[in-house]
Amino acid sequence: MPGPLLDALKGSILEIPPIWLMRQAGRYLPEYRELRAEKGGFLKLVYDSSAAAEITVQPIRRFAFDGAILFSDILIVPHAMGQGLEFLAGEGPKLSPTLLEAKLDDFTSVADRFDPIYETVRKTRLMISDQVTMLGFAGSPWTVATYMIAGQGSKDQGPARLLAYRDPARMEAICEAIIEVSITYLRGQIDAGAEAVQLFDSWAGSLAPDEFERWVVAPNAKITAAIKQSHPNTPVIGFPKGAGAKLPAYARETGVDAVGLDETLDPAWANSMLPEGMPVQGNLDPLLLEAGGPELPKRTKILIEAFEGRPHIFNLGHGIGQFTPIEHVEQLLRAVRG
Repeated sequence: MPGPLLDALKGSILEIPPIWLMRQAGRYLPEYRELRAEKGGFLKLVYDSSAAAEITVQPIRRFAFDGAILFSDILIVPHAMGQGLEFLAGEGPKLSPTLLEAKLDDFTSVADRFDPIYETVRKTRLMISDQVTMLGFAGSPWTVATYMIAGQGSKDQGPARLLAYRDPARMEAICEAIIEVSITYLRGQIDAGAEAVQLFDSWAGSLAPDEFERWVVAPNAKITAAIKQSHPNTPVIGFPKGAGAKLPAYARETGVDAVGLDETLDPAWANSMLPEGMPVQGNLDPLLLEAGGPELPKRTKILIEAFEGRPHIFNLGHGIGQFTPIEHVEQLLRAVRG
């Protein structure tokens, strides 16, 4: 029997919205910090299926969230495509060589890098109840491409945006390659036990409207159509962070089953502009959760009321911050669940 999160993704309007939080498995949890200190670096944890499954389940044990999000990273896709990947303390991910220095043809695919991720999904599914929805994910092609081109995160995704203007054919080839690998990756996660998947487009907000159509909407539509063809009963959540006024077009044109809203969006506006009956996810400001206090339950109530009459999954507008106190997450759960 499906849990409340899967019910909401399939169109049910529930009295109490199901809840999970982006980056809920991570650095704000002392049990995560303890395991990471024992096991080593971030990438080692991702490729250690037993450790990654344990991390995925940690916030479920502590908070009884309605969804367990796979502990992994969006850059596993370029790593499997053959690009070098490392996570440097205090600096974040580094990919090498960059696609400013090399061509896709220079990379040698290492497809078995997905195998431990699939095993994490299988192990996690055995560790959680049927009422907890297992969520898989991948980065959307534009966001993944920005890292592959620049070799790291960048303030305005300038290197990728420049390449898209100067050589759109090359950008299209990069995105098509990412699309193909991402479809394989998501299908593998679903076959391993993921009941829904999310496409993270963390850098969608940096694009001009016509570029957004080309590099965000079209690639996500291709991935969603492929998942619908092979796994028609698996909901796809699209999360184009920073989409703003472009979100309704994204919702209509990509074919996703649900959309995630970042914290900058007015929930009343989103409710009025999105397709009727489409499930929404979001969109409390992660910094409000970190701050806590009387404003947290007040804003939570406003957000829930804004989506009355529409399937709603409570979440943050982006990932939970590493300095978020445990007590504030508990305060949020009381506010959501009453």
